[in-house]
Amino acid sequence: MFVEEVMNKKVITTEPETNLRDAITSMTDNHIGSLVVVKNKKIVGIITERDILITCAKSGHIDDMKVEDVMTYSVVTVKPDYTIEKAVEIMSENKIKKLPVVKNEKLIGIITASDIASIQPKIMKQLANLLSIKFH
Repeated sequence: MFVEEVMNKKVITTEPETNLRDAITSMTDNHIGSLVVVKNKKIVGIITERDILITCAKSGHIDDMKVEDVMTYSVVTVKPDYTIEKAVEIMSENKIKKLPVVKNEKLIGIITASDIASIQPKIMKQLANLLSIKFH
């Protein structure tokens, strides 16, 4: 099975200059745990619930913050023709749960550990290990 068969083609994105509170509202309204950050149609980062929690723990003031103040800049991506097993391997190696899918440098989807878990029971053990990782 390939990434393109499982990925979500509806990717909610934001820009680096977006107010952090607006990004949080977008994530909440869309019931998602991350936003891919784009500028000039290129991926420049990703902002996750974890990024926001870390920021809130360090600073109580988010109203004046922008997405670019919080986002992760180095984004690991996959191509649509990667196998699901390869995507899980990449997630495990990088200790991440979300992978934007790109084709010809263009964002075409996103695949998450939850997406994979729902369709691929045989790799549940690897995902269970990934989801149990404790971050410091």
